[in-house]
Amino acid sequence: MRFISSVYTDIGIKKKTNQDSALVIEAQTENDNIMIACICDGMGGLAKGEVASGALVRSLADWFQNSFPSLYYSGCDSNSVRQALNDLLISMSRRIMMYGRSCGVSLGTTACVLLLCGNRYFVSNVGDSRAYVITDRLYQITKDQTYIQREMDLGRMTYEEAMVDPQRNVLLQCIGASDIVEPDFYEGQLIAGQEFLLCSDGFRHIISPEEIYNALYPPMMTDEAVIKDGLRKLTELNKARLEVDNITSVLIKTE
Repeated sequence: MRFISSVYTDIGIKKKTNQDSALVIEAQTENDNIMIACICDGMGGLAKGEVASGALVRSLADWFQNSFPSLYYSGCDSNSVRQALNDLLISMSRRIMMYGRSCGVSLGTTACVLLLCGNRYFVSNVGDSRAYVITDRLYQITKDQTYIQREMDLGRMTYEEAMVDPQRNVLLQCIGASDIVEPDFYEGQLIAGQEFLLCSDGFRHIISPEEIYNALYPPMMTDEAVIKDGLRKLTELNKARLEVDNITSVLIKTE
């Protein structure tokens, strides 16, 4: 399997710092190509959110380069991948929390991690950054770990009510700011021609799934420059509609 990818990030129209961090690393083995990608959204109202998101991205890069090879050559089964990513995210959550306490500040980050290996994809998620797969339409892989998502799941809130609820941005957990972190895990078949989109919540608040799909229509995404331009246009659309958050996205196309 071959991959084409691009990353686009923007500070947005209001914030003074970009607290989002992104990662895309591809490696080639004698059998195939493998890739890890991640979006980390440092918590907007918390001090040093960019420190938390950056630290987690660096930790994931180190894990992929130094620890993942042994997992890959042992078969890369889903239980082992899930356990490894769980352990890493939980460990980093403790480290970030301890750092914050030592400095007397609060900091945290979401984490949406995508691993492409062999003929499978794996996603580990904490918070409300999202992973999508794009084929004949846009499919959301992850479920937000938010107060409003929980209330909708329990039937106590409609989608329309959730979108205007004052607690719509409240996370149930995040890396570095939650005593207990329980990542959600997803997996599926890797098929040539599909796309994977990772994004921070600022990317998808005020644009529709149809607009995302039309801008990133798989047959049109032929190279890195075209992909980056599609992400840029969606980012500018968000800003034109006065999205106030940082905006970060990663798109990966399989071939």
